[in-house]
Amino acid sequence: MSHIYLYALLGLGLLVLGLHALIVYVNLLRKILAINVMCTGVFLVLVSLASRNNDVQPDPVPHAMVITGIVVAVSATALALILMLRIKRATGKNELVDNDYE
Repeated sequence: MSHIYLYALLGLGLLVLGLHALIVYVNLLRKILAINVMCTGVFLVLVSLASRNNDVQPDPVPHAMVITGIVVAVSATALALILMLRIKRATGKNELVDNDYE
C-alpha cells in the first residue's frame, strides 16, 4: 500500500469520525471539534490527491487550497466559539435548546 492511499484512507476515516461525532453529540464544543476533525480529514485527502504519481512533482493547487482552507477553518472556528459563548450566556446551557411550539 502506497503512502498516498494511506493518507487518503486516514483522511476519509477522520471525515467519517467527525461526521459521527457531529451527529451523536449535543454539546456545542464537541460539535465544533467534530467539524474541525472533518476539516482535517478533507485537508488530508486533498494533500494525498496532490501527489498521485510518484514520478512527477506534486500539483501545487491542492496545497494552496489546503493552506487557504486552514485559514478559513481557523476563522470559522473562532466565530463558532464566540457564538457558542453567546448561546451559553443567553441560555445557561452549552447546547442548543429545542423549542416545541405545539
